[in-house]
Amino acid sequence: MSSSRPLPYSVKDVHYDNAKFRHRSFFKMITQSLFTSNFKRGCTSCSMGKFLVALMVFGIVYLMLQHTSPSYSVPSGLAKVIRRNKGDKAIDGGSSFKRLWIRAPRLPPRLPPDEKGGNGSFIQEPMKTKLDSAWIGRQQKVKDAFIHAWSGYKKYAMGYDELMPLSQHGTDALGGLGATIVDALDTAMIMGVDEAVSEAGSWIEKHLLDRILQKGQVNLFETTIRVLGGLLSAYHLSGGEQGMNVTSKGPRPIVYLETAKNLADRLLSAFTSSPTSIPFSDVVLRDSSAHPAPDGLSSTSEVSTLQLEFNYLSTVSGNPNYSMEAMKVLEHLKTLPKVEGLVPIYISPQSGEFSGENIRLGSRGDSYYEYLIKVWLQQGTSLNSNWTYLHNMYVEAMKGVRHLLVRKSIPNGLTFVGELPYGSNGEFSPKMDHLVCFLPGTLALGATKGITKERAMKDNLLTFEDLENLKLAEDLAKTCFEMYSVTSTGLAPEIAYFHTQEFYEGGFDGGNKSSEYVNDIIIKRADRHNLLRPETVESLFVLYRITEDPKYREWGWQIFEAFEKYTKVISGGYSSLDDVTTLPPHRRDKMETFFLGETLKYLYLLFGESSVIPLDKFVFNTEAHPFPIKGTI
Repeated sequence: MSSSRPLPYSVKDVHYDNAKFRHRSFFKMITQSLFTSNFKRGCTSCSMGKFLVALMVFGIVYLMLQHTSPSYSVPSGLAKVIRRNKGDKAIDGGSSFKRLWIRAPRLPPRLPPDEKGGNGSFIQEPMKTKLDSAWIGRQQKVKDAFIHAWSGYKKYAMGYDELMPLSQHGTDALGGLGATIVDALDTAMIMGVDEAVSEAGSWIEKHLLDRILQKGQVNLFETTIRVLGGLLSAYHLSGGEQGMNVTSKGPRPIVYLETAKNLADRLLSAFTSSPTSIPFSDVVLRDSSAHPAPDGLSSTSEVSTLQLEFNYLSTVSGNPNYSMEAMKVLEHLKTLPKVEGLVPIYISPQSGEFSGENIRLGSRGDSYYEYLIKVWLQQGTSLNSNWTYLHNMYVEAMKGVRHLLVRKSIPNGLTFVGELPYGSNGEFSPKMDHLVCFLPGTLALGATKGITKERAMKDNLLTFEDLENLKLAEDLAKTCFEMYSVTSTGLAPEIAYFHTQEFYEGGFDGGNKSSEYVNDIIIKRADRHNLLRPETVESLFVLYRITEDPKYREWGWQIFEAFEKYTKVISGGYSSLDDVTTLPPHRRDKMETFFLGETLKYLYLLFGESSVIPLDKFVFNTEAHPFPIKGTI
């Protein structure tokens, strides 16, 4: 197999529909009048006239310098953008002046406190008419699914990490902290499932602290995103820090915060025990000790996906140590060499250096890129230059993705993100994990900072690169959805390969022969399982909020119907599948915590009002636990 050639993500694919918002420049009108009028022909014939013209031009240039819009707005002449350095930069006629100063990328304007909803309410005044009855009904179906999943867990596995719905018992695969309970709690709060809120909150108040004090080894990353993140989100949504107070059920908010602090104090040992800024991967809770993984390495995504949680804990606890330790990781990663912003998937806590050359946005790489933009966004109106490096790293990385990892399949041209298992000098692999389907949502969020595309374009907030990223986000979301629709069950495999000029394996299609893309997507036998993952519906949720295109809702509904048809267990809960390409599919005896914590939450929000948990006021951690953006609540 020969080395593949990058397929350029052409700038001509960007739809310049913001042209209607362009206004004719006052200075342009003056200069055009000046240099096309009889004044020019008459006045410049004498030396005094030439002097006056030069003086006038100098004055106009000076005024332009004083009134140039911030560097993060879309150039007014976007249709005439000039590409430099193989598409790395976009400049307009005024770009030479832009180099005279550097301004931090700007966030959308925030409402002052007196213009927000009452006392931090996350249910803002709706900007549109109420949902029609069809979507209200579909949202209720998702709520019913959550209740069915929770009832199975409560009946057969209460207090265990996860439910095994077929054998009807529980299992502790995540350290024995009742992970499903904590992961599902804020979903129940958002949906208004008061009984589940009361049951989960009561268990946390009575049992979780004892578990933390007595349990042994846990993974730093999994425990942070699921348990610590779930506790902190529940704290805010139950009224902590003058937060949402969406429920009167369960314990007082301080219970969630104190439990989170106790857990985080023990997790901090992963940072303080390491000889570098890179934390160890595993923590022994009962004695607050930590150690590296057996091979000595940590996953890049795991060490860089702790910061939203520890930052918010510092905010609500008043203790800066949590944020300080977590942010040391990103500050250190900033200094390491990268390949066009892309990083290997392993890093050594002993040396602080990357290990190997494997670059991918799937497992062990994914949420590194997600948290670059989300940790930056989390700072909100308190943003200062100390955090701008995160946005810069994100921008560079997305350029690297477009240049090195984006390809199109044949015969029908699905856009996908592949891998570089041997680095940028090795062969390209057309392999795409379902995990990569987080990327469309992240790209869209990074482009508009959570507001709608319509508003961002009207307010001239998007750069050419933002538009490129939005186009890529929509193309990738299409691919992620087709990974579902190409299979017999309508559910996606864990991993897909894509047919390219350099790669094809026959006989491994998804089973749905009527799909237009049956010959574009290759699903190997070992990759055909489905774990009830949330990444695609997460991106559909974000893209619907930002583009307001109803197709994302329709796609989400099709996916939900497939979950209902093939994964629902009558006695309670939902089951993972062994093979999505065969009917009837064989079931795995496992309901992951993220099905309640993420998948059903994102589907519920997708079908609901966009004013609920708005994306310009909240940032979701990688386990779908929402934290408020500073200065917005």
